[in-house]
Amino acid sequence: MLEKLLAEVDSDLPNSIERLFQILRIPSISTDPAYRGSCEEAAEWMTTQLAELGFKSSKHATPGHPIVVGRDSGVASRFLFYGHYDVQPVDPLDLWDRDPFQPVVEEAPGGKAIRGRGSSDDKGQVMTFVEACRAWRKVFGRLPRKVSLVVEGEEECGSANVAPFLREHATELAAELGLICDTGLFADRTPAIVTMLRGSLNEEVVILGADRDLHSGIYGGLAINPIRVLAKIIADLHDDTGRIALEGFYDGVTDLPQVLAEQWTSLCFDHDEFLGAVGLNTPSGEAGREPLEAIWSRPTCDATGISGGYLGDGFKTVLPAKASAKVSFRLVGQQNPEKIRESFRAHVRNALPADCEADFISHGAHSAIEMATDHEAFGIARNALTEEWDDPAVFVGCGGSIPITTMFKEILGMDSMLIGFAKDSDQIHSPNEKYDLDSFRKGIRSWARILYALDS
Repeated sequence: MLEKLLAEVDSDLPNSIERLFQILRIPSISTDPAYRGSCEEAAEWMTTQLAELGFKSSKHATPGHPIVVGRDSGVASRFLFYGHYDVQPVDPLDLWDRDPFQPVVEEAPGGKAIRGRGSSDDKGQVMTFVEACRAWRKVFGRLPRKVSLVVEGEEECGSANVAPFLREHATELAAELGLICDTGLFADRTPAIVTMLRGSLNEEVVILGADRDLHSGIYGGLAINPIRVLAKIIADLHDDTGRIALEGFYDGVTDLPQVLAEQWTSLCFDHDEFLGAVGLNTPSGEAGREPLEAIWSRPTCDATGISGGYLGDGFKTVLPAKASAKVSFRLVGQQNPEKIRESFRAHVRNALPADCEADFISHGAHSAIEMATDHEAFGIARNALTEEWDDPAVFVGCGGSIPITTMFKEILGMDSMLIGFAKDSDQIHSPNEKYDLDSFRKGIRSWARILYALDS
């Protein structure tokens, strides 16, 4: 029956592409109030699609954009699939080769690609799962057992209303494991299951000096300069080996398990190519760490923005009254964001000279996530992906953060299995976003295989 299921996926692929085009044509830009109606339209479209498949489908209003839920009526879920129907803004529009919301299939390096905003992030990825369910329904006359879906419309602007929604509907949405399709292939070819995600802490610090900007010729050499104070504070965040110098920063950080270290080594990651693609050539960060270890399983601290004084054209000879920096931390293991926030602020306060004060602004924080891969679904999915793709599937880390995994863990008490088929070249969040046609087709086939194995 598996072969019949896969044959149905392939025979219906033209219709699957057209259904994807339908939702890609809806400009569901969540961050722009002008597109609120389009987000409503996208949610309604998704609600209708899930209802047609036989899910008990419902659209839930929130203070922001609607959340869509599809459940197998009367059956408690084992697996809860998550995705999002909202997209990033398309600016700058003049860098697009065509209308971002008029999708097409066109030739691209490596083969044909679906071009349009949201094709990869995340509408195309969501539809790989939906279309797998459609093929399943056609072949077996029923839905996959114990599978539900939740599709939100605010992922690209912070998912502010998802946590309250999950709390309100926790009983209805309870499941053993989350399924998330918002990640990618490793090195554009190897199917990957993300098993760890770094957390984040984002802080802004403002160093305050004099009560006004000062003439550098009159006050220079006598009055304190907040830019100099801030520069030293930032420089002292790391020691000469690249380790972060905050007190207690590495509490909760453990070394990578040997089995994962060996698997990551087998990927033969080419850091020269990785860095070379962005005009760099020398690894930076903690000394003695392997490149994949550094970007997937080690914590970081980086200034992501600095401002102070006159930044316009020409030159202005002033000592600024204030200087500010935004500092981003990526967290791993059991690091506590709140403790690190206090350690960072103490580091700043302890470095302040006379006549300087510091103000702080928090821009959010959440812990790292590590999945318990002993759940049988991880091995089943890995085997299913290996059967579909040329390369064996691998467990990988991810240097970024996907907040829904934290919400699922903290609110619903479940881990997540992250499987996606995007490529680094998909240009998500950028002009001319695309999703390889092969990623779409094999993504549907992959979920069909996984659902078949899980349903057995």
